[in-house]
Amino acid sequence: MPEYDHSALVAGLRSGLEGEILTGPQARALYATDASNYRVVPDAVVRPRTEADLEAALSLCRETGAPVVLRGAGTSMAGNAIGGVVVDVARHLDSILDLDPAGRTATVQPGVVLTDLMAAAAPHGLTFGADPSSASRATLGGMIANNSCGAHSLAWGTTADNVRALEVVTGAGDRLELRTPSPGWSPENRGTEIGSMPGVAGDLHRTLAALGREHERLIERQFGTFSRQISGYALQRLLPGQGVDLARLLSGSEGTLATTLRATVALVPVPAARVLLALGFPDSASAADSVPHVRPYGPLTMESINATLVDRLPEEVRRAAVGAGLPEGRVWLLVEIGGDDIEQARRSAEQIGVLVRDAGLGATASVVVDPAAQAVLWRCRRDGTGLATRRADGAEAWGGWEDAAVPPEKLGTYLRELDVLLARFGYSGASYGHFGEGCMHLRIDFDLISADGIAAYRSFVEQATDLVVALGGSVSGEHGDGRARSDLVRRMYGPEAHALFARVKQVWDPAGTLNPHVIVDPLPVDRDLRHGGAAAGRTVLTLTHFPQDPDGFVGAQRRC
Repeated sequence: MPEYDHSALVAGLRSGLEGEILTGPQARALYATDASNYRVVPDAVVRPRTEADLEAALSLCRETGAPVVLRGAGTSMAGNAIGGVVVDVARHLDSILDLDPAGRTATVQPGVVLTDLMAAAAPHGLTFGADPSSASRATLGGMIANNSCGAHSLAWGTTADNVRALEVVTGAGDRLELRTPSPGWSPENRGTEIGSMPGVAGDLHRTLAALGREHERLIERQFGTFSRQISGYALQRLLPGQGVDLARLLSGSEGTLATTLRATVALVPVPAARVLLALGFPDSASAADSVPHVRPYGPLTMESINATLVDRLPEEVRRAAVGAGLPEGRVWLLVEIGGDDIEQARRSAEQIGVLVRDAGLGATASVVVDPAAQAVLWRCRRDGTGLATRRADGAEAWGGWEDAAVPPEKLGTYLRELDVLLARFGYSGASYGHFGEGCMHLRIDFDLISADGIAAYRSFVEQATDLVVALGGSVSGEHGDGRARSDLVRRMYGPEAHALFARVKQVWDPAGTLNPHVIVDPLPVDRDLRHGGAAAGRTVLTLTHFPQDPDGFVGAQRRC
């Protein structure tokens, strides 16, 4: 990025905004990391108090050429919320502006936390369809930027699928309202609408529609191939068959094209009844092989958890899980079935259980009707995944290849071949994830501290990318590209598609100041790792000893 006048920017921010402007070393250090493996100290931190504040901050950064990174809760696993001038929308821009139960929509500011929206919708029998495990912290703005998913996206779609309208400011400074195509639209009437659309919005639609037509064959071949193809830009949204849907193009663009000021999202009705089908398998690949048998029955979830993680839960939790109906196995799928009443849901679950048991996969099955017992099994899934950051012997395990996805029917093949690749590098890790959509989460015992370990990490993710690409998959199935995967996006899509990303970026953000080096013009995947390089040799003297951490305080803070 080019140099800019930092002093002039800070002075302008302090004189023009009501919110806080933080430039001290402590505040900047707090915002230097997110939930990823990366650390980049921001130039400044802005906490806009109002929508006008947010627009003013964007304008000042644009005028000075300062890079801008929007941040919600900082739950990004990919490093897409760090660096530049960090604009924290979670602190103040957290209002639910409208909730329409009849229309099943809500309009929110970008800092609204997902569970707050769910709580507001619950009395009306509604919820938001995408429900990532970080729901109690994740903001709607961050979820839109990432196109977040979650357990129930199998039934109710990703965040992008549930976006209805976005009010945004583009990188060029234009404020626009972008709506998804109206109900009953056709390519013909949508084309007529775009042809007569006035102003900047019309120009933008027509420019991007032309880009879509120019590269239609490439886009049809490589984009929108399965639900968890999250990496890169969703270029299929530019095609006439998708209505040149710019609101959904922005969903998943990781703040690199425009900034969301407010969003209108769809809400979905909560099923009247739910039961849980717990399926046990001898290994992850066998569990994955069951997915094509179950998906045609329309389950709400197909979530996996590994015995490596369950075995590390407190004994009382494990006993409770067995008592609640966890069947024998080393890997489990929690298949939630909805229905108009309990008996209907139970019958469906029993039918699926018989089908899977008869499929020759070594499966066991248990139908769990009691809500309290279901909650015990979901706790195993939730708490077990929290243990994935450490091996049983205490060794550290990391993200970095925690989010790849393949078409669900190829998941078993992917897991078998990934096991071979892990063994080749001497790595291990416990898997879990959204098997119903082909997305597997995995924490691996990478060495992200030594130079040799980091070199091996880079080689592994490159070879793992080649494996995913060979199976028609995506290097990100949920968490986005950020710093962790943007360097792999070119390898995934090839130079022609990657060049098209750059053209799309140029249309929206000609100066390239919105979340630079994410998706387009990436930095190496091993740049800015938070624990390697100069950080690896640190010795921090403290009054308190940390005997359980071999590296003392430095080792202890790596567990945060």
